[in-house]
Amino acid sequence: MLIQELLQQPVFGLVGRSGSGKTHLVARLLPVLKDMGLSVSTIKHTHHHIDIDKPGKDSFIHRQAGAQEVMLATPDRWVLQHSQVTSPPTLPDLLLRMAPADVILVEGFHASVPTTLEVYRPEIGKNPLFLIQKTITAIASPDFSSAPPTLKHFDLNDTRAIAEYIRSSASPLPALKAE
Repeated sequence: MLIQELLQQPVFGLVGRSGSGKTHLVARLLPVLKDMGLSVSTIKHTHHHIDIDKPGKDSFIHRQAGAQEVMLATPDRWVLQHSQVTSPPTLPDLLLRMAPADVILVEGFHASVPTTLEVYRPEIGKNPLFLIQKTITAIASPDFSSAPPTLKHFDLNDTRAIAEYIRSSASPLPALKAE
């Protein structure tokens, strides 16, 4: 598959404040989207530093010794770790590493995804992101009192309606220069 084709995969973003229920919603959406006949992949962005390796394990030793990439393969899955020392990966960087899918759900990368739904819970006590983020086109919430009428509204528990919206609204990233 050509680089430009990989970058044309439909993506859809899910954003929200910490504790709003983004991951829980993704876990409910995946089987519904699969039942619709779609192949779905996910990208989860975090600002936290994590390490899936454990000191003393072979893959950890490989990475610590200077390997640029370390692939760990087991009988039932594999993971590719890429040592990124100069800058964080961009969403296009990550999309180029993924196999083709009908839709890629992206949790995070707020400004990079052209169409995004915010999971908003007023009880968290933080301002909604739709006040400052232009890519948010819809909101899933138990309370819409503060949401502008320009946003599509979904009950947070209406997984099927949210999945239908994702299926009809997912789109490729804006045109990028392939290098």
